[in-house]
Amino acid sequence: MAFDIDMIKKVYASMSERVDKARKIVGKPLTLSEKILYSHLWDGIPNKPFTRGKDYVDFAPDRIACQDATAQMALLQFMQAGKPKVAVPTTVHCDHLIQAKNGATADLKSANTTSAEVFDFLESVSNKYGIGFWKPGAGIIHQVVLENYAFPGGMMIGTDSHTVNAGGLGMVAIGVGGADAVDVMAGMAWELKFPKLIGVKLTGTISGWTAPKDVILKVAEILTVKGGTGAIVEYFGSGAKSLSCTGKGTICNMGAEIGATTSTFGYDESMERYLRATDRADIADAANKVKEYLTADDEVYANPEQYFDEVIEINLTELTPLLNGPFTPDLSTKVGKDMTEKATAHEWPLAVEWGLIGSCTNSSYEDLSRASSIAQQAIDKGIKMKSELGINPGSEQVRYTAARDGILGIFEKLDAKIFTNACGPCIGQWARYSDPKNAPKNSIVHSFNRNFAKRADGNPNTHAFVASPEITAAIAIAGRLDFNPMTDTLINQKGEEVKFDEPTGWELPPKGFAVKDAGFLAPDEDGSGVEVKVASDSERLQLLEPFTPIKDESLMDAKLLIKAFGKCTTDHISMAGPWLRFRGHLDNISNNCLIGAVNAFGHKTNLVKNQLNGEFGGVPDTARAYKAAGIRTIVVGDHNYGEGSSREHAAMEPRHLGVAAVIVKSFARIHETNLKKQGMLGLTFANESDYDLIQEDDTFNFIDIAEFAPDKQLTVEVVHADGSKDVIKVNHTYNAAQIGWYREGSALNVIKRENAS
Repeated sequence: MAFDIDMIKKVYASMSERVDKARKIVGKPLTLSEKILYSHLWDGIPNKPFTRGKDYVDFAPDRIACQDATAQMALLQFMQAGKPKVAVPTTVHCDHLIQAKNGATADLKSANTTSAEVFDFLESVSNKYGIGFWKPGAGIIHQVVLENYAFPGGMMIGTDSHTVNAGGLGMVAIGVGGADAVDVMAGMAWELKFPKLIGVKLTGTISGWTAPKDVILKVAEILTVKGGTGAIVEYFGSGAKSLSCTGKGTICNMGAEIGATTSTFGYDESMERYLRATDRADIADAANKVKEYLTADDEVYANPEQYFDEVIEINLTELTPLLNGPFTPDLSTKVGKDMTEKATAHEWPLAVEWGLIGSCTNSSYEDLSRASSIAQQAIDKGIKMKSELGINPGSEQVRYTAARDGILGIFEKLDAKIFTNACGPCIGQWARYSDPKNAPKNSIVHSFNRNFAKRADGNPNTHAFVASPEITAAIAIAGRLDFNPMTDTLINQKGEEVKFDEPTGWELPPKGFAVKDAGFLAPDEDGSGVEVKVASDSERLQLLEPFTPIKDESLMDAKLLIKAFGKCTTDHISMAGPWLRFRGHLDNISNNCLIGAVNAFGHKTNLVKNQLNGEFGGVPDTARAYKAAGIRTIVVGDHNYGEGSSREHAAMEPRHLGVAAVIVKSFARIHETNLKKQGMLGLTFANESDYDLIQEDDTFNFIDIAEFAPDKQLTVEVVHADGSKDVIKVNHTYNAAQIGWYREGSALNVIKRENAS
């Protein structure tokens, strides 16, 4: 029986009327993405068409999902909104705060001790406000959502960039910052610029060593890390229908790595099979009654160039296994000869020290079964494991079922470490080194989604490569980055030359899924009597104080805090790993603000000039010095600034430390929105080369900020140390409502005022 089945049936009951009306208004057949968007308008029945990539639109999402690291700040904000209960179904999943070190049992016990204060807070606040709570060890948020909450044709937002995983079940599921989630929790509309549409036509079928993972690795190669920005990627074609539901989820999951708003697939038989296998036959039955509305109109897929802004075609039959990396998820290399040549040319370490399988991207039963078929061959053929191997099951249901069916036992025979059903190494929660900053140069292969420097283990010298679970298993067993399991042989313990056969596996468990305790706690019907405690002296939790508006006069004589050079992701702005423990304490976590960003002056991290005394110091300390002196600061950045995780801490920390504006060549979508929500200026250079004009001792004057208005450039006077000046133009994407957030100090301030009136 599905969660929230009445809500889902209500969505389906209104879908035909809304989609039919939208089709008439738009005047042409509709993509699946458009059907979902137009059927989730805040105003209900569509009454006008929207321009892709231009119009801001208010939507009414069906549900919200939050992971424990971001849920803390989101719920701390919601507590200020003055609402007794969340307005839409919401869940919290404890998956980020469990460090991988010794194995599942020991690591979970350790997390329940060290993070008890946070888990207790999240459980109590969930209970008070009508939020479903998934305990530590229950699983990784996106796998749990796919198994329990995702449904075809729905719209969901989540406080994690990989919320998009639910596109594997035909949703429009979008990662947002906590402030966006708070809006919807409080019963308000959620605003999004109407996305552009990228169609990916899949033909043929995958076979042998090729996996769904290779589809998104190829798409990442084609579109790069910013090629999907502002767009929904919609997959279709005979190849799309041939993929499993969890395989579709893998593809959608890594759509976050191309900057896409989200990715999705039309409802088909694989989704129906998955729904029924996960005890949601009621959703499958309801979806079947409106299935023509849960995929694009026939004309769209027949002539995609007429309906999408961009179309890509991939023949799955010709697709071969890929390894993407290191240090970026869009650097794609074919397994085998191409990798040998490229690794040699770039001096990438060929010895592989670890293989890691799992995370929200590839931790399904199907993924584990296919990888275990390779592990079983190593056992049967007498091949000794050359690398270490770690496994993160996606949920307790997957773990329990995989253990029952002997899959985990196969890995354990190879001395693999079975970690907790949690994110672990994928988000930097991996106790691999005691001193990661000074750890040696090495290579690892994993089936995760991100491989930025220091992402998994904190070691800037770790070269991380992304691959399918089966390729990860084979390369880990061989211990070589240049190993090609399709052609190469290995020497077994008897001195014999042996070769792997193609991987095999199950789309769904032959005996069905099973679980004893899934780890779910339902909230009280009436949570008014529940007390949420936050200790005043806590190092991990801190009640929030509203941000005050940035006054126009404070934007005269603002100082440069840092000019970030090159890639600056949310990991660089607000690191994870050991800093996760402070995600509920804004002041403490602000001590990691921009410490990973490379300063364009000197090309070092966490070392910037303090113009007040001429000395150099860490970014947070310098920012606090300016703030104490009553001086606003400016951050300057390069392209795709803020790519990666949806963590709003990357906006809240600079705001807390006195940063008024971030001026960059281009933004990643979620981060730009987060800056707006926190009452800051997120601006882009009208002329990208003006980035080069910014000098280390610069002062900024926003000379026409009083005239801040939609579609109107701002003028900034940049005063250099020698007294010379450059006057530059900067662009913005603020609409009237967003300018209102800025003027009132934050979007939350607006919500509080409106709720109080």
